[in-house]
Amino acid sequence: MSPPDPDSRPPVVVVTGPTAAGKTALAIELALRFDGEIVNADSMQVYRYMDIGTSKPSLAQRAQVRHHLIDIVDPDAPYSAGRFALDSRAAARDIHARGRIAFLTGGTGLYIRAFLEGLIDAGDADPELRAALEQEHEKAMGEGDPTRLHRRLADRDPEAARRIHPNDIRRVIRALELGDRQGRLASRVRGEHGFEDRPYRSLHLALDPGAEVLDPRIDACCERMIEDGLLREVRDLRERGYGAELRSMGAIGYRHMQPVADGSDTLKNALAAMQRDTRRFSRRQRTWLRRVPEAVWMDPREPDAIFRRVEAFLAGQATG
Repeated sequence: MSPPDPDSRPPVVVVTGPTAAGKTALAIELALRFDGEIVNADSMQVYRYMDIGTSKPSLAQRAQVRHHLIDIVDPDAPYSAGRFALDSRAAARDIHARGRIAFLTGGTGLYIRAFLEGLIDAGDADPELRAALEQEHEKAMGEGDPTRLHRRLADRDPEAARRIHPNDIRRVIRALELGDRQGRLASRVRGEHGFEDRPYRSLHLALDPGAEVLDPRIDACCERMIEDGLLREVRDLRERGYGAELRSMGAIGYRHMQPVADGSDTLKNALAAMQRDTRRFSRRQRTWLRRVPEAVWMDPREPDAIFRRVEAFLAGQATG
Protein backbone atom coordinates (compact mmCIF):
# COMPACT_ATOMS: atom_id res chain seq x y z
CA MET A 1 0.00 0.00 0.00
CA SER A 2 1.56 3.31 -1.09
CA PRO A 3 1.98 6.13 1.45
CA PRO A 4 -0.45 9.05 1.26
CA ASP A 5 0.55 11.97 -0.92
CA PRO A 6 2.25 14.73 1.07
CA ASP A 7 0.29 17.91 1.61
CA SER A 8 1.70 20.32 -0.94
CA ARG A 9 -0.13 23.40 0.34
CA PRO A 10 2.17 26.18 1.59
CA PRO A 11 2.58 26.19 5.38
CA VAL A 12 1.26 28.91 7.67
CA VAL A 13 1.81 29.10 11.42
CA VAL A 14 -0.93 30.94 13.32
CA VAL A 15 0.17 32.59 16.57
CA THR A 16 -2.92 33.69 18.44
CA GLY A 17 -4.33 33.82 21.95
CA PRO A 18 -5.95 36.27 24.36
CA THR A 19 -4.65 39.76 25.00
CA ALA A 20 -1.30 39.91 26.83
CA ALA A 21 -0.48 36.25 26.14
CA GLY A 22 2.86 37.20 24.55
CA LYS A 23 1.98 36.71 20.88
CA THR A 24 4.17 39.48 19.46
CA ALA A 25 7.42 38.51 21.15
CA LEU A 26 6.99 34.81 20.47
CA ALA A 27 6.03 35.33 16.81
CA ILE A 28 9.15 37.43 16.28
CA GLU A 29 11.30 34.74 17.87
CA LEU A 30 9.66 32.07 15.71
CA ALA A 31 10.11 34.13 12.55
CA LEU A 32 13.78 34.67 13.32
CA ARG A 33 14.33 31.01 14.09
CA PHE A 34 12.45 29.61 11.08
CA ASP A 35 13.17 32.29 8.44
CA GLY A 36 9.71 33.78 8.40
CA GLU A 37 7.74 36.99 8.17
CA ILE A 38 4.73 38.15 10.16
CA VAL A 39 1.28 38.88 8.75
CA ASN A 40 -0.68 41.00 11.22
CA ALA A 41 -4.06 39.55 12.27
CA ASP A 42 -5.07 42.27 14.74
CA SER A 43 -8.02 44.29 13.46
CA MET A 44 -6.79 47.50 15.13
CA GLN A 45 -3.14 47.42 14.09
CA VAL A 46 -4.13 48.06 10.47
CA TYR A 47 -4.84 51.70 11.41
CA ARG A 48 -2.29 54.46 11.12
CA TYR A 49 -1.60 56.81 14.07
CA MET A 50 -3.05 54.27 16.55
CA ASP A 51 0.09 52.79 18.07
CA ILE A 52 -0.03 52.82 21.86
CA GLY A 53 -3.59 51.60 22.35
CA THR A 54 -3.18 48.78 19.82
CA SER A 55 0.14 47.53 21.25
CA LYS A 56 1.77 47.56 17.83
CA PRO A 57 5.19 45.99 17.51
CA SER A 58 7.83 48.66 18.04
CA LEU A 59 9.93 49.98 15.18
CA ALA A 60 12.85 48.03 16.59
CA GLN A 61 10.81 44.82 16.52
CA ARG A 62 9.69 45.51 12.97
CA ALA A 63 13.31 46.05 12.02
CA GLN A 64 14.10 42.54 13.29
CA VAL A 65 11.37 40.81 11.26
CA ARG A 66 9.37 42.05 8.31
CA HIS A 67 5.72 42.72 9.23
CA HIS A 68 2.78 42.97 6.82
CA LEU A 69 -0.60 44.76 7.16
CA ILE A 70 0.35 47.24 9.85
CA ASP A 71 -0.48 50.94 9.25
CA ILE A 72 -2.28 50.33 5.95
CA VAL A 73 -5.45 52.46 6.36
CA ASP A 74 -6.46 55.69 8.10
CA PRO A 75 -8.70 55.46 11.20
CA ASP A 76 -11.77 56.68 9.28
CA ALA A 77 -11.39 54.19 6.43
CA PRO A 78 -13.66 51.13 6.31
CA TYR A 79 -11.76 47.88 6.72
CA SER A 80 -13.45 44.50 6.87
CA ALA A 81 -12.65 40.83 7.32
CA GLY A 82 -13.32 40.41 3.61
CA ARG A 83 -10.68 42.93 2.67
CA PHE A 84 -8.33 41.40 5.24
CA ALA A 85 -8.75 37.98 3.62
CA LEU A 86 -7.63 39.41 0.28
CA ASP A 87 -4.78 41.50 1.71
CA SER A 88 -3.43 38.82 4.03
CA ARG A 89 -3.50 36.09 1.40
CA ALA A 90 -1.67 38.39 -1.00
CA ALA A 91 0.96 38.99 1.68
CA ALA A 92 1.28 35.25 2.32
CA ARG A 93 1.71 34.57 -1.41
CA ASP A 94 4.51 37.11 -1.49
CA ILE A 95 6.18 35.54 1.53
CA HIS A 96 5.91 32.01 0.14
CA ALA A 97 7.15 33.12 -3.28
CA ARG A 98 10.37 34.19 -1.59
CA GLY A 99 10.73 30.81 0.07
CA ARG A 100 9.91 32.02 3.57
CA ILE A 101 7.34 31.01 6.21
CA ALA A 102 4.23 33.10 6.96
CA PHE A 103 3.39 33.60 10.65
CA LEU A 104 -0.18 34.91 10.98
CA THR A 105 -0.13 36.74 14.30
CA GLY A 106 -2.88 38.44 16.26
CA GLY A 107 -5.97 38.00 18.38
CA THR A 108 -8.80 38.79 15.94
CA GLY A 109 -10.44 35.41 15.46
CA LEU A 110 -12.64 36.47 12.53
CA TYR A 111 -9.62 37.73 10.60
CA ILE A 112 -7.72 34.49 11.22
CA ARG A 113 -10.68 32.45 10.06
CA ALA A 114 -11.11 34.63 6.96
CA PHE A 115 -7.47 34.00 6.05
CA LEU A 116 -7.55 30.25 6.66
CA GLU A 117 -11.02 29.35 5.42
CA GLY A 118 -12.34 32.17 3.28
CA LEU A 119 -15.54 34.09 3.91
CA ILE A 120 -19.22 33.66 3.16
CA ASP A 121 -20.22 35.57 0.05
CA ALA A 122 -23.16 37.44 1.49
CA GLY A 123 -23.21 40.19 -1.10
CA ASP A 124 -22.66 43.88 -0.59
CA ALA A 125 -23.86 45.48 2.61
CA ASP A 126 -26.95 47.68 2.66
CA PRO A 127 -25.89 50.82 4.54
CA GLU A 128 -29.45 52.11 4.98
CA LEU A 129 -30.78 48.84 6.34
CA ARG A 130 -27.79 48.45 8.63
CA ALA A 131 -28.18 52.01 9.90
CA ALA A 132 -31.87 51.37 10.61
CA LEU A 133 -31.08 48.20 12.56
CA GLU A 134 -28.32 49.98 14.49
CA GLN A 135 -30.71 52.82 15.30
CA GLU A 136 -33.32 50.32 16.48
CA HIS A 137 -30.74 48.68 18.71
CA GLU A 138 -29.77 52.04 20.22
CA LYS A 139 -33.44 52.71 20.94
CA ALA A 140 -33.83 49.27 22.53
CA MET A 141 -30.75 49.90 24.66
CA GLY A 142 -32.26 53.18 25.84
CA GLU A 143 -35.44 51.33 26.79
CA GLY A 144 -33.51 48.76 28.80
CA ASP A 145 -33.96 45.95 26.28
CA PRO A 146 -30.47 45.26 24.81
CA THR A 147 -31.33 41.79 23.45
CA ARG A 148 -34.36 42.83 21.37
CA LEU A 149 -32.68 42.26 17.99
CA HIS A 150 -31.24 38.93 19.13
CA ARG A 151 -34.75 37.74 20.07
CA ARG A 152 -35.95 38.74 16.62
CA LEU A 153 -33.13 36.73 15.10
CA ALA A 154 -34.07 33.77 17.30
CA ASP A 155 -37.61 33.90 15.91
CA ARG A 156 -36.40 34.04 12.30
CA ASP A 157 -33.28 31.90 12.39
CA PRO A 158 -32.92 29.93 15.64
CA GLU A 159 -29.72 28.20 14.49
CA ALA A 160 -27.97 31.50 13.80
CA ALA A 161 -29.21 32.91 17.11
CA ARG A 162 -27.78 29.93 19.02
CA ARG A 163 -24.41 30.51 17.38
CA ILE A 164 -24.28 34.29 17.95
CA HIS A 165 -23.99 35.69 21.47
CA PRO A 166 -26.73 38.25 22.31
CA ASN A 167 -24.05 40.84 23.10
CA ASP A 168 -22.37 40.42 19.69
CA ILE A 169 -24.62 43.03 18.12
CA ARG A 170 -22.60 43.42 14.92
CA ARG A 171 -23.09 39.77 13.99
CA VAL A 172 -26.75 39.87 15.09
CA ILE A 173 -27.35 42.84 12.80
CA ARG A 174 -25.43 41.21 9.94
CA ALA A 175 -27.57 38.07 10.21
CA LEU A 176 -30.79 40.09 10.27
CA GLU A 177 -29.54 42.21 7.38
CA LEU A 178 -28.85 39.11 5.32
CA GLY A 179 -32.38 37.83 5.91
CA ASP A 180 -34.10 41.17 5.32
CA ARG A 181 -32.13 42.05 2.19
CA GLN A 182 -31.78 38.68 0.47
CA GLY A 183 -34.41 36.54 2.14
CA ARG A 184 -31.71 34.02 3.05
CA LEU A 185 -31.16 32.54 6.50
CA ALA A 186 -27.68 33.28 7.79
CA SER A 187 -27.41 29.70 9.06
CA ARG A 188 -28.27 28.32 5.63
CA VAL A 189 -25.73 30.55 3.90
CA ARG A 190 -23.15 29.38 6.40
CA GLY A 191 -24.01 25.74 5.73
CA GLU A 192 -23.81 26.19 1.96
CA HIS A 193 -20.38 27.76 2.26
CA GLY A 194 -18.95 24.91 4.32
CA PHE A 195 -15.72 26.84 4.98
CA GLU A 196 -13.76 24.52 2.70
CA ASP A 197 -11.57 27.17 1.07
CA ARG A 198 -8.35 26.09 2.78
CA PRO A 199 -5.35 26.92 0.59
CA TYR A 200 -2.84 26.55 3.44
CA ARG A 201 -1.47 23.76 5.59
CA SER A 202 -1.72 25.36 9.00
CA LEU A 203 -0.59 24.99 12.58
CA HIS A 204 -2.92 26.95 14.85
CA LEU A 205 -1.03 27.85 18.04
CA ALA A 206 -3.19 29.24 20.85
CA LEU A 207 -1.02 30.84 23.52
CA ASP A 208 -2.52 30.99 26.99
CA PRO A 209 -0.64 31.03 30.31
CA GLY A 210 -3.94 31.11 32.23
CA ALA A 211 -6.13 33.86 33.68
CA GLU A 212 -4.14 33.99 36.90
CA VAL A 213 -1.16 35.13 34.82
CA LEU A 214 -3.03 37.16 32.21
CA ASP A 215 -5.12 39.37 34.47
CA PRO A 216 -2.12 40.99 36.25
CA ARG A 217 -0.39 41.33 32.87
CA ILE A 218 -3.44 43.05 31.41
CA ASP A 219 -3.61 45.49 34.33
CA ALA A 220 0.09 46.28 33.97
CA CYS A 221 -0.23 46.65 30.18
CA CYS A 222 -3.05 49.17 30.57
CA GLU A 223 -1.02 51.14 33.09
CA ARG A 224 1.93 51.14 30.69
CA MET A 225 -0.27 52.47 27.86
CA ILE A 226 -1.31 55.37 30.05
CA GLU A 227 2.32 56.04 31.01
CA ASP A 228 3.37 55.86 27.36
CA GLY A 229 0.86 58.55 26.39
CA LEU A 230 -2.41 56.95 25.29
CA LEU A 231 -4.36 60.07 26.25
CA ARG A 232 -2.02 62.19 24.14
CA GLU A 233 -2.45 59.75 21.26
CA VAL A 234 -6.24 60.12 21.45
CA ARG A 235 -5.95 63.90 21.53
CA ASP A 236 -3.63 63.82 18.52
CA LEU A 237 -6.13 61.65 16.64
CA ARG A 238 -8.91 64.10 17.41
CA GLU A 239 -6.75 66.99 16.24
CA ARG A 240 -6.29 65.11 12.96
CA GLY A 241 -10.09 65.03 12.61
CA TYR A 242 -10.75 61.48 13.79
CA GLY A 243 -13.74 61.79 16.11
CA ALA A 244 -15.11 59.56 18.83
CA GLU A 245 -17.94 58.38 16.55
CA LEU A 246 -15.56 56.34 14.37
CA ARG A 247 -15.61 52.56 14.79
CA SER A 248 -11.83 52.56 15.24
CA MET A 249 -12.09 55.10 18.05
CA GLY A 250 -14.61 52.91 19.83
CA ALA A 251 -11.99 50.25 20.52
CA ILE A 252 -10.83 49.45 24.06
CA GLY A 253 -8.52 52.14 25.36
CA TYR A 254 -9.51 54.73 22.80
CA ARG A 255 -13.12 54.90 23.92
CA HIS A 256 -12.02 55.05 27.55
CA MET A 257 -9.84 58.09 26.89
CA GLN A 258 -12.60 60.09 25.15
CA PRO A 259 -14.30 61.39 28.33
CA VAL A 260 -10.90 62.19 29.82
CA ALA A 261 -10.01 64.18 26.70
CA ASP A 262 -13.35 66.00 27.07
CA GLY A 263 -12.65 66.76 30.72
CA SER A 264 -15.71 64.80 31.93
CA ASP A 265 -13.85 61.95 33.64
CA THR A 266 -10.58 61.24 35.38
CA LEU A 267 -7.65 59.21 34.14
CA LYS A 268 -7.91 57.03 37.26
CA ASN A 269 -11.52 56.07 36.47
CA ALA A 270 -10.71 55.52 32.80
CA LEU A 271 -7.81 53.23 33.64
CA ALA A 272 -9.95 51.08 35.95
CA ALA A 273 -12.67 50.73 33.27
CA MET A 274 -10.07 49.99 30.61
CA GLN A 275 -8.52 47.23 32.73
CA ARG A 276 -11.92 45.70 33.47
CA ASP A 277 -13.02 45.73 29.82
CA THR A 278 -9.71 44.34 28.60
CA ARG A 279 -9.97 41.43 31.03
CA ARG A 280 -13.49 40.74 29.74
CA PHE A 281 -12.30 40.92 26.15
CA SER A 282 -9.51 38.48 26.95
CA ARG A 283 -12.08 36.00 28.23
CA ARG A 284 -14.14 36.39 25.03
CA GLN A 285 -11.04 35.69 22.96
CA ARG A 286 -10.44 32.52 24.97
CA THR A 287 -14.08 31.48 24.44
CA TRP A 288 -13.71 31.98 20.67
CA LEU A 289 -10.59 29.86 20.59
CA ARG A 290 -12.24 27.02 22.49
CA ARG A 291 -14.54 26.63 19.47
CA VAL A 292 -11.56 26.18 17.12
CA PRO A 293 -11.05 22.41 16.96
CA GLU A 294 -7.58 22.61 15.41
CA ALA A 295 -6.22 25.03 18.03
CA VAL A 296 -3.10 23.70 19.75
CA TRP A 297 -2.99 25.18 23.25
CA MET A 298 0.52 26.11 24.37
CA ASP A 299 1.98 27.88 27.38
CA PRO A 300 4.13 30.79 26.12
CA ARG A 301 6.33 30.35 29.18
CA GLU A 302 7.56 27.09 27.63
CA PRO A 303 9.01 28.31 24.31
CA ASP A 304 11.13 25.21 23.67
CA ALA A 305 8.00 23.06 23.44
CA ILE A 306 6.54 25.55 20.97
CA PHE A 307 9.72 25.57 18.88
CA ARG A 308 9.64 21.76 18.69
CA ARG A 309 6.00 21.81 17.65
CA VAL A 310 6.63 24.32 14.88
CA GLU A 311 9.71 22.45 13.69
CA ALA A 312 7.73 19.20 13.44
CA PHE A 313 4.92 20.94 11.57
CA LEU A 314 7.28 22.51 9.04
CA ALA A 315 8.88 19.11 8.53
CA GLY A 316 5.48 17.78 7.54
CA GLN A 317 4.76 15.85 10.71
CA ALA A 318 1.64 17.84 11.59
CA THR A 319 -1.01 19.34 9.34
CA GLY A 320 -4.14 21.40 9.74
